[in-house]
Order: sequence, then structure tokens, then C-alpha cells
Amino acid sequence: MHFTTSASVDGVTGRDLVHDGVPGVLWTPPGTATGLVLSAHGGGQHKHAPGIRARAHACAVAGLAVLTLDAPGHGDRPRTPDDEHHATEIRARIAAGTDAGPLVAEYNALQSARAIPEWRSALDALLALPEFAHLPGAVFWGVSMGSALGIPLVAAEPRVVAAVFGLIGATDQLTTAAASITVPVRFLLQWDDRLIARPAGLALFDALATPRKTLHANPGGHGDVPGHELADAVRWLAERAREATVHTPS
Repeated sequence: MHFTTSASVDGVTGRDLVHDGVPGVLWTPPGTATGLVLSAHGGGQHKHAPGIRARAHACAVAGLAVLTLDAPGHGDRPRTPDDEHHATEIRARIAAGTDAGPLVAEYNALQSARAIPEWRSALDALLALPEFAHLPGAVFWGVSMGSALGIPLVAAEPRVVAAVFGLIGATDQLTTAAASITVPVRFLLQWDDRLIARPAGLALFDALATPRKTLHANPGGHGDVPGHELADAVRWLAERAREATVHTPS
């Protein structure tokens, strides 16, 4: 893991990095981090998107370090022909008012197959750093495409101890992965989401195997998650991260 640039705002330090060719950014709080958040961005976004930066800053103020990686075909990563094809076709279907859901699900499955090994390798590298040696693992936050990547990741990665998912619907791949998730989950659902059908979101929530899950539904569209919901999610993740650290054998 190679750090390239560093800048601090209000005590929160952001360090751009490259790990095995994947660009990302690590935000850290002023003192010792009480937890580590793996923060996956949504489709069409990148590691420095305004919403991702705001989420990272809020988590860092709560004492958490935050890692975000550019997803395949996003941000500073080159696009493959598959990336270009899916992006063009998805935009065309949305513009035409036709159902882009099956194509989005197909692209998300391709993305997760590429991204999961990258996230697991980056977690290995971070936990090997002296500044994070006291942490047992990480928590996860990703909605929309971030959940499409994150649900299979959390199902496969035992070091992730809690997760915030949402704004995503059930597919065969995600339902299968959700059935393996037993850690606490907070699931965000927008009641009037035109991109994700309400029954599909509810079905995915139902598929999560964990008994420690809560559904947080609010009126509004895909990008209208209320600020108080996001602030509560930060507090919730900070609590889960501290619990994991306290209960880890020394």
C-alpha cells in the first residue's frame, strides 16, 4: 500500500493511496482510531465524491478511520469494454424509461467479482499497519452499488463485524450472499425509490440471515436518504466497532 498525497481538514486527515494498482483514500481521525470503516461508493461515483467525503468526515469525527477504493471502471481506474457497454446501455434504458434493473444487476455482479479480492487485500494491508494493529477487523458501509459489492464481501470476509446496506434489491446472487450474513446489519430503504422496487428491497432485507438487523425506511427517492438517518448510521457503526474492539481477546 503506497500513500501518495495527504491533506487535513478540521483535524481529519485524508491520504490518497494506491494498493495493487487500485486507487483509494484513507481518512483518519485526530487520535487513535476506534474502528475502521470500509466505505464503498455507489454507481457512477468515485472515492472523492461529495457524499463519500461527507460520510468519511462524519465517521472520522466519531473516531473511525475510513477506507474508500475506486470501484472497477470508476474514478481514476480505466474502463474496460464491458464497463463502457454496460454504462452506455444503462443510461440509454433509463433515458428511454425502460427497465434497466436486469442490466444493472448483471453489471453489479461483474463488479463484485472484481472488487471483492481488492477490498480483502486492502484490509490485509491496513490491519498490518502499526496504527491499526489494535483493531480486530472492520465495519462496512455501502448503499446502492456499494451494497451490491458489499453484501458478497461481508458474506465472504469474517473480519467485517457489522454493516450498513441499502438502496438495493434482491437478485439471485445477493440473496444467496445475504443468507450467509450473521453480523449486525442496518438496512436503508427509500419508500418512493424509482430505481429499486420496494418489494425487491424488502425481499433482500428479509434474506439477510442475521437476527440482528433493522430496517430504516423513509419517504423519498433513491438519493433522498434523510440526514438524520445518515448521522444515526455513523453512531451505530461507531458503537459496533467499539464493541468488537472491547470483546477481542488480548
